[in-house]
Amino acid sequence: MSDASRSRPYRSALRTEQARRTRRRILEAAGELFAAGGFQATTLAAIARSAGVSAETVKNAGTKAELLIGAFEVVFAGEEGAGSLSATAAADGVLSLPDEEFLAATAATIAAANARSSRLWTVLLGASLSDSQVDAALSGMLAHRRADYRLLASELHRRRVIDDGAGIDDLAARLSFLMSPESHQQLVVQSGWTTARYHDWIMRALTGR
Repeated sequence: MSDASRSRPYRSALRTEQARRTRRRILEAAGELFAAGGFQATTLAAIARSAGVSAETVKNAGTKAELLIGAFEVVFAGEEGAGSLSATAAADGVLSLPDEEFLAATAATIAAANARSSRLWTVLLGASLSDSQVDAALSGMLAHRRADYRLLASELHRRRVIDDGAGIDDLAARLSFLMSPESHQQLVVQSGWTTARYHDWIMRALTGR
């Protein structure tokens, strides 16, 4: 194999990594601008300036709706395209923890995700009212949320960490309400609670202690 042939896979891998980093930078810039100024007011040109790339590069990265969706996924779950927080690096090792630590770690992981994303979640909800692509993505996210909380409720029942006589579906609904981005938005962003107080409130609401 010639030196040129050997170098081609290297150059290809390098270009792929550079493209991945550029896209990540665009999504992070988009997320910050959407959260600060809203969906309608944020322009692709502004995203390009913030990300330090050309407007054409941003256009090639996707529509404004696609950038909002991708930005939320990155902010909430840490990676684009993550269908479930439980399948991301943030949740690694949580299932193997002892019961009390499992519940605390789960609440902390979700609270941290809400802290990163509650403002952008509000933007996503608003954009879904006027953009069909965002609305479809939101429906998918909510379906994943319901499935995640049902799995969590099943695990808590199995471990007997929470076993108050309610069914799994009922517990899943309560978990989703307690640990929703909306609860974080109201209690932390609007009412000024600290993240620690928010986490403690979740734990007391779940355990009754």
